[in-house]
Amino acid sequence: MTAITVMTIEDRLSLDQRRLLARTLTDAVLVPEVGQVALAARAGFQVHFVERAAHRVAIGGVLAADHPADIILIDIAVMQAAWPMMVRAQVIANVYEALAEALETATPSPAWWVNFRMIEEGSWGSCGGTLSILDLLDSGVFTPERASEIRVAMASRDAA
Repeated sequence: MTAITVMTIEDRLSLDQRRLLARTLTDAVLVPEVGQVALAARAGFQVHFVERAAHRVAIGGVLAADHPADIILIDIAVMQAAWPMMVRAQVIANVYEALAEALETATPSPAWWVNFRMIEEGSWGSCGGTLSILDLLDSGVFTPERASEIRVAMASRDAA
């Protein structure tokens, strides 16, 4: 289960850009999370596009209505699992690459920010109850290597 929220100034993204980002942002996180492109795993991903009026967003203490800026905030919430710094950094790089592709720019804007958050075990609900990453490991979407990494990471967490 992964939730990706894309927050922008109103009308920053076209419908076609949203379509592209819905797919590419999902894959930017999905592949590192499960270890492969797994179409069945996409059902566990949601991408939300949230737009704000320029007078409701500021950067550097200045409203975007007063000093236009290409402000984008991507918030990625994932289930607690094996997310070493190297993997988180890859996800963030993948997200910037997907944004640059969709927005047809060579380099990301300094006002594009990405948050990567892990939701603690026991704090994610689905299907009317609490869901654990461990419940999903035998679903067939995780590579055996990735499932093993997650089991080791979760066992280490429990031992601590």
